[in-house]
Amino acid sequence: MTWVILEAFLPLEIIVGMLFVMGNAQDFIHKATHGWPKHIDNNVWDVAMERQDKKLMEMLSSSSTPN
Repeated sequence: MTWVILEAFLPLEIIVGMLFVMGNAQDFIHKATHGWPKHIDNNVWDVAMERQDKKLMEMLSSSSTPN
């Protein structure tokens, strides 16, 4: 009975290992292409809000005068 369980671990290890390889390959390709790590769960709306926030912060910092 234990041999049957041990025989199942080899294919399982191969499948899990290939999942890790595919995930790391995607991360490496994205970093090589864009130069920064991929932000998880960022869609078009999130990117637009980040740009708007950055623009507003720049406007606030340029309009404020130091005392």
